[in-house]
Amino acid sequence: MKRNRILYTLLMTGALLVSGCNKVLNLDPLDQLSDASYWKNANDYMLAANQYYTYLRTFADVLYDVSGSNPNYHSDFKADIAAVQNAYSRGLNTVPTTDNAYSTAYTRIRIVNYLLTKAAAYSKPDEISKYVGEARFFRAYLYFDLLQTYGGVPIISKLLDPASPELKAPRNTRDEVADFIIADLNDAIAKLPSKSAQAATELGRVNREAAQAFLGRVALYEGTWQKFRNNAARANALLDIAVSANNAVITSNQFSLFAPVALGDSAQKYMFILENQKSNPANIQKSANNEYVLANRYDQTLRQTRQNISHTMGGSDLTQNFVNLYLCADGLPIEKSKLFKGYATMTSEFDNRDNRLRYNMMIAGKYYWKGNANFRIDWTGSPAELANAFQSPFKPYSNGLSGYHSQKWMAERQVPDYEEGYDYPVIRYAEVLLNYAEAVFERTGSISDADLDKSLNLVRKRVNKGMPALSNALVSTNGLDMQTEIRRERTIELYHEGFRLDDLKRWHNAVEVLGKPLIGIRWTGTEFQTAWPSQSTVAKDEKGNIVVDANRNFSEKNYLLPIPTQQIQLNPALEQNPGW
Repeated sequence: MKRNRILYTLLMTGALLVSGCNKVLNLDPLDQLSDASYWKNANDYMLAANQYYTYLRTFADVLYDVSGSNPNYHSDFKADIAAVQNAYSRGLNTVPTTDNAYSTAYTRIRIVNYLLTKAAAYSKPDEISKYVGEARFFRAYLYFDLLQTYGGVPIISKLLDPASPELKAPRNTRDEVADFIIADLNDAIAKLPSKSAQAATELGRVNREAAQAFLGRVALYEGTWQKFRNNAARANALLDIAVSANNAVITSNQFSLFAPVALGDSAQKYMFILENQKSNPANIQKSANNEYVLANRYDQTLRQTRQNISHTMGGSDLTQNFVNLYLCADGLPIEKSKLFKGYATMTSEFDNRDNRLRYNMMIAGKYYWKGNANFRIDWTGSPAELANAFQSPFKPYSNGLSGYHSQKWMAERQVPDYEEGYDYPVIRYAEVLLNYAEAVFERTGSISDADLDKSLNLVRKRVNKGMPALSNALVSTNGLDMQTEIRRERTIELYHEGFRLDDLKRWHNAVEVLGKPLIGIRWTGTEFQTAWPSQSTVAKDEKGNIVVDANRNFSEKNYLLPIPTQQIQLNPALEQNPGW
């Protein structure tokens, strides 16, 4: 519990600094506060940096299409994985007057710049170097979100006053913003301690490897964005950075995939709902998880998520578009494998597939628990425990739109709604491995079996020990495409973690992919036709699949979101994104 207590204290201290510390952050304007009793020692800088950890992505950012006034621009609910209908996926979003994603980012950048300004005048820079590194990391983190969402934006690297000319300056170019982010991350990497050098009291703080992993993410994103928009020279330089940064994390040997033998092929499933209370059959706790490179830390006792995760995500609708991506046990896609059993029954398509499918999805006739009233009693599968399961057994036709239901993030232990205590993985090692494989391939158009084995295949075979590794021979023998297989692995592994939409945008194929109808289960001529008669009047495609949403339209302008009109009114030099 010590580790979580340290993290909880850190996060709560950050929240208090944001809302209540009269010495630092609640004075307006910020740069006019009295410094008579602050910024005098390293501890002051540590306390100021603590608040930045509240900026990390949380469950609220991925559980919903919209969360309160936040549009959640990275949620999978805006892509092709979740079976939902919204204005964004239909290309119907309009130019907003205000946008919290934009304004909040700049408020936070100002807070980061305040620490950096004070640090520049501190007499013993070595004492606060790692906190300056944290500030650089979080400024990069904030600007990357802006870059993904809006493209080029104004770079503000210092404190401004009402007369500062930067307030009326035009947007910086996309390249300038990306280079600024990379420079901040390189500075952070130079200043931050490695994970192995962090004291127990620093567990959970950003370290060198976390900054390298994030640099690998940024460089891969921007490198592929440029590659698929025909800027090869720029793309190659960025992809070189991505390969190097991700490889640095791999060769540091500081992280490993979560794969306890006691959990077998259910390891990945239970990693996502790991708590310090008994949350899995083997009673493995958070201390065994060395996969999360950087996480937003929670605990039922010390810091609850305050999101109704199990009931929001448990049973949430997925699409056949997504389910069909899962390979068969022979490592081949369903359209090429002799092991695929088709759609005749409600369970046939789940047979002989990647083990992640049965642990990510809820399957007819199986037993599932959703915390609160439907929880595990003795973790043995006893009659009493099965009787307490959700729907006991599960009936995929009982509700929802698509007939496909997710179980990712769904607690099994008895836990009240809104009180789950599992961590949110801001960066996990599986992503680093997948980033490396993709960056190597996209840089040269090829990847060796050795590079696949040190990266992607570790992820693939974590819970699929008997599945053939992805190799050049497998690809050539079976008429596969290596790029497609690398992207397939990424989509399956990282679903509902806020990557899919951004991946489609950087690959420059969102117009094609997001323009396709979202479809659900095969209804016509299958067991569902009898079990789910209410769907008889629902639209079907030519194969008899339920059509969840056929009114989808994603155009070139949608790759970037519009700058809110209020910002352009405040600064007419800002140019609106193309098409808006």
